[in-house]
Amino acid sequence: MATDSGDTPFTEKPADGGIVVTTEFVRHRNALMARAHLTPLYLDYYLHLADQRLTVASEYDGIFKQALAAFILHAASRPRPEMVAWTISLQEPRLNIFATTDNETGDVIGRVFTENVKEAPRNLFYVETVRGRQPRRRSVIEFSGADVFAAASQFYENSEQRPGRFFDLGDENFVLLSAHPDCDLEWLRTVETAGVKHLAATETLVRMERRRYRWRCGCDEQRMFQVLAPAMKSDPDRLFDGDEVLRIECPRCAAPYIVSREALEAYIATHKE
Repeated sequence: MATDSGDTPFTEKPADGGIVVTTEFVRHRNALMARAHLTPLYLDYYLHLADQRLTVASEYDGIFKQALAAFILHAASRPRPEMVAWTISLQEPRLNIFATTDNETGDVIGRVFTENVKEAPRNLFYVETVRGRQPRRRSVIEFSGADVFAAASQFYENSEQRPGRFFDLGDENFVLLSAHPDCDLEWLRTVETAGVKHLAATETLVRMERRRYRWRCGCDEQRMFQVLAPAMKSDPDRLFDGDEVLRIECPRCAAPYIVSREALEAYIATHKE
């Protein structure tokens, strides 16, 4: 029998926006389930694109949404004092997908890169984690195809060294099941989507956490100044290439910025330290 944790609807969302990701322990199976309804976060992503007058080709949109779902569920399964970033490099179609979050704040942001993506012999999946003042940890695996759920599951097997399976339950509801010590691995490897949908009726679930995530980058002109300052100090002429203004975009969310040489010089003059 399930505990009361199985009764929480996937559509639960915070009053001030974003989504809630629920984590529950599957007792007797020794697995962790993370689940969420991603529609509100997808809507915020589309509003961001519209506000910034950005477009993403339809054939890439589905890949990014799948990556964002897998990323959020993975992040919610990680310790709270941790920052996580994924970079997924695909060759067919040729694009890079980036997503990052700070589990302390719940801010999540991401984007699709389609320009100047280098050709490579294989797809690569990079995962970076930072916990407090500990050194940054980086893992990378190779994978085939454009199924991000399959790639993320391969990351769990190879880098996490434990199974992790992602499920699309329909209507933009998603689940991650990941193994904990003494996990029933046969069950975890064979349970199907239909079984995951009704897990609360067949297994004992123990509520662990409910975390909020919201679409937010936090970039502004000052942050762009910080990014450009080192290049400006070393070779300003090369940076501006004869122009008085520089058009750049945020590397995290692709928001466009126009930075004048005069404004950047003033910023550096007042931040000499």
